[in-house]
Amino acid sequence: MSMRTYRTPRTLRSHAERVALLAVVTLLAVALCVVAGPVRAGAGAGDDGGAWAGTWYSAPVGVEPGASSVRTVRNVVHTSLGGKRARVTLSNLFGDAPLDLRHATIATAADPGRTMRTLTFRGLARTSIPAGGQTVSDPLAFEVPAASDLYVTVYAAGPVSWHPGAQQTSYVAPGEVDRAADPGEFAQQTRFWQYVTAVDVQGPGAASGSVVVFGDSITDGVGSTPDANRRWTDVLAGRLKGQRAELARGGAAPRAVLNAGISGNALLGRPGWISGPSGLDRFQRDALGRAGVRTVIVELGINDLLSGERGNASALLAGMRELVRLGHARGVTVLGTTLGPCGGLPACTAAVQGIRGEVNSAIRGGEVYDGVVDIDRALRDPYAPMTLRGPYDSGDRLHPGDAGYRAMGRAVDLGAL
Repeated sequence: MSMRTYRTPRTLRSHAERVALLAVVTLLAVALCVVAGPVRAGAGAGDDGGAWAGTWYSAPVGVEPGASSVRTVRNVVHTSLGGKRARVTLSNLFGDAPLDLRHATIATAADPGRTMRTLTFRGLARTSIPAGGQTVSDPLAFEVPAASDLYVTVYAAGPVSWHPGAQQTSYVAPGEVDRAADPGEFAQQTRFWQYVTAVDVQGPGAASGSVVVFGDSITDGVGSTPDANRRWTDVLAGRLKGQRAELARGGAAPRAVLNAGISGNALLGRPGWISGPSGLDRFQRDALGRAGVRTVIVELGINDLLSGERGNASALLAGMRELVRLGHARGVTVLGTTLGPCGGLPACTAAVQGIRGEVNSAIRGGEVYDGVVDIDRALRDPYAPMTLRGPYDSGDRLHPGDAGYRAMGRAVDLGAL
């Protein structure tokens, strides 16, 4: 039987070529989507893939006891670095059940009605955060001003992760009012941050990264004026913001400052429902895990001495050196503060003062950190060096007031950052 050759007519061949070309284009498009990830609502066009840096942080402490399970929380957070795009981290780190995140928004406090935008998570406004987890919102084209307040408002049901030492008034309401521009819609005030743990930005200054201040109640700002942003981290952020004009002259790069303080936190101590995990346990998450971290300043150790649980200078210094080792493994510079004065507190005994002096001598001698922020010298009374200088004392003999925090923020050598 003879074999016959069939030729495809020219018109059909052209059609087949067009179909094949379309298939190739479709496959390429699918491949690009797989590589680049799904297009996310709010991501905006022209993403240049630039660096992210944290502009605000609040270390999660635990689950708020007795909190209402279905409510809206309007968190007021204060930025350090501005940017053109934003993303928000929401946490269920200490929850024992999923968090039903029903809706969340971001807005500037100065003009919430005009600026309010819905946060999305893989393109959806609603998501579930498993127990022990967190979620990061899709990048959002959003103008974040430097040194200004944002509203991050969350309507959710489930465990309430909190940071109780906020030194900032936020707002709570039953039901769904997260889209409300007027804070008057919120029936209650709170001094806790809830659900939200981080705001990151992308923009011209983000590539220079961030400084994380990792500490206890002194870093949290206990004793400072509430709602005034007068923590020593705010003072440091203001100094760095003032240096941004030096960029054109080859000066210091702008940096964000992230506050990873937890009131009552100890370097080596046992975790508490209000003091959080120990410094060693949370260092990876709350310091090295921050977007754009370049430098960490450690302000921890005094609570270990005052609690009486870890009154050994060798153990404290070993814990501090472990933080430095972990930082260096990530290419991060780790500075440390001396332990500040505590004279006048009943727990600040002669034995505690002796150990504090031994630890401070090692820190000043360059035996621990990459550099030193000597808050002991900045805060102590020159005539009674075991105690806080009077104008710097908030009144409890341990925590500085606004003037003391200003002295601490000015004691940081910006060149070391």
